[in-house]
Order: sequence, then C-alpha cells, then structure tokens
Amino acid sequence: MKLTDYVTLGGSGLRVSPYCLGTMTFGTDWGWGAEEAEAIQVLERYMELGGNFLDTANCYTNGHSEVILGNYFGKNPFKRDRMVIATKGFGNMYSGDPNGGGTNFKSLINACDESLRRLQTDYIDLYYVHHWDPHTPVEETMYALNYLVQCGKVRYIAFSDTPAWVTCKAQMIARQNHWAPLTAYEMEYNLGERTVESEMIPMAKELGIGVVTWSPLKKGLFSGKYTRENNGNVPGGRLSTRYKGQVITEQQFQIIDELIAIAKQCGTTPSAVAIAWVKGQPAGSIPLLGARTITQLEANLKVLDFELPPEAAAKLTAMSMPPATFIEHDILSENAISMLQTGTTINGWTSKPWPMTPGPDDIRW
Repeated sequence: MKLTDYVTLGGSGLRVSPYCLGTMTFGTDWGWGAEEAEAIQVLERYMELGGNFLDTANCYTNGHSEVILGNYFGKNPFKRDRMVIATKGFGNMYSGDPNGGGTNFKSLINACDESLRRLQTDYIDLYYVHHWDPHTPVEETMYALNYLVQCGKVRYIAFSDTPAWVTCKAQMIARQNHWAPLTAYEMEYNLGERTVESEMIPMAKELGIGVVTWSPLKKGLFSGKYTRENNGNVPGGRLSTRYKGQVITEQQFQIIDELIAIAKQCGTTPSAVAIAWVKGQPAGSIPLLGARTITQLEANLKVLDFELPPEAAAKLTAMSMPPATFIEHDILSENAISMLQTGTTINGWTSKPWPMTPGPDDIRW
C-alpha cells in the first residue's frame, strides 16, 4: 500500500490517504513534542510520499500545532489546497471562561475562527467536535456545524470520542433537516483498546461514517521501545513524561513480546506491525500516524512495505481480546442467536437449536 492509494472518507467523495498524519506532537508546549523545524521535517516527509491527510486540534500544544501547520502553508500557499486539513473544536483555551470551550453555537464558531487564524487558511476541510459536550443539546451542535459549512468556513464535519447514541442522534438530525452529515468519526483503536468494536464501529458503518483511529500504538506503548527489560522506563518516552505512573499489564507485555517477534520475522518494526493490525481489521479505518521525530515517522511508515501474515494477525487478535461488553455478552450471545434462529443458518451465522423453541406439534398460545 502507498500513501497515494487514496480512499473516500465515509459516505462522501472526499479523497484522503489511507494513513493520516497526526500532529499532536508538533510543538513542545506540553513539555514533550517536536520543535518546529523537526515537525516540518516530519510533515514534508509525509507529503513527499503523497500523503494528503493531516489531523490537529485547537488545543494541541496550546494551539502551537495549528500554528506550525499555518506557518508552513502560509509560506507555501500553493500546497495548501492539495492537503485535507482536519482540526477540532471543543477544548477550552481560556481559563475561567465557561464559553471558552464546548460545542454550543458561540463556542464552536469562535473556536473555528481561531483555528482558521492559526492555520492561516480561509477554510477547514474536516472539522471535528473533539468530545461530547453534555451541557449542550446535540441539535445546537449540529446547527452550528451546518452553519460553518454554509458559511464556507468548513467543508465536512465529524465527531470524535462521542457516545454512540449521541452520534446516531446527531446524524439523524442532520438527515431530517437536510444539513451537512457527519463524514467521519475518530476513536481510539489499537491492540490495547478494542471495546469500540461492540458499538462504535458498527454504528459508523451503519450510518455511512468513515472511521479514523487515533493512537494505533496505544500512546507509544506498542512502538517497540517499551519492553520487559526496561519495564517501561524509557527516558523521554511518553510513559515517563506525560503518563507518569502508568503500569504495563502482563497482557500488554505479552502483546509487546509478540509484536517484537513478528517484526523480527518480517524484517520490519514493532510499530509497523501494530499499525498493520489496526489497518487490517474489518473496521476499514484510517489510522493516525503520530510522530515526534523523523525516525519515529520512518518506523511507522514501514507499514507501507509489508503485509501482516494472516496467522500473525489472528494471534494478535486472540491475545488482545477484551472482556465481552453487555452487547456482546447478552444481546449477541450464543443463547440470544439460538433463540432467534433456532438452529438455522442466516447470512453465514449458524446457531444451535434453542431448547425452549416449541416443537411442530406443540401448542402456541
């Protein structure tokens, strides 16, 4: 696969690269990340390979991430229209201001205008609501997003990290009012976070929403730098800087061991193996490639050079299986399917006979 093997996003005609460049690490304002010069190196390497999909947010590194992108495209305006720039509104940038963040009309319009200023552009290709705002009716949020589209400030809209029921309601509101629909949904998905498989991913598929997945390496946990030998203690690593005190579980160590073993067998990097697993799942997602250094980006980009063997993918899937959710444990349980199908096969699902099903001669009241 190449970064130029473009795919359409969700139910739209927007063409994007199969891997998106995440830029949360652009800027050092949070105590870690890349200085502007190195961030530009990462950006240009991604673009050199044909990548056209960038992801940022108003609050990343206190707005510096957007500024770095804005400075680059401000100096290279002829490159801007060739890129699909995604950013997010929600994060409160003004301490003490109750309307400084969130998804009400005032907050979203202001956040979008500020992002446009930092990005030095007059439109945003894909505008996300970063999180669910429980204080704002979703009708108001969708009205505000549609207003931004109507004004020409935003081309497409999306949600991130929002409950399935809220997202479904929002998409139905958009359809009923003939407003701009949700084009994408961004969620964490990796070998350490698979609970989204029960509701979030099926919801996105049903509603025609493209899936973009953040942190395919579980905040760097599956990058290969953290091992049993160093017990997660890597100077400068995010586990010791941003996520101090995080304990690596035995299940996670087993996954790390397997990633390293597969990488050696395939002549690639553990991070490439972890990203390839995410990409190979039925979700058909677009993983975010986040990199603080050009070296990290090159390690991640090795995912373009190999295919994960099916047996290796199956082993990683089995090792990382999360506990069943209520949906999986009760509603989609073997008992429920047997109650529904009574031993028949439907759409490839074969059930056992349900012992309580009436026989052909039994009385049915």
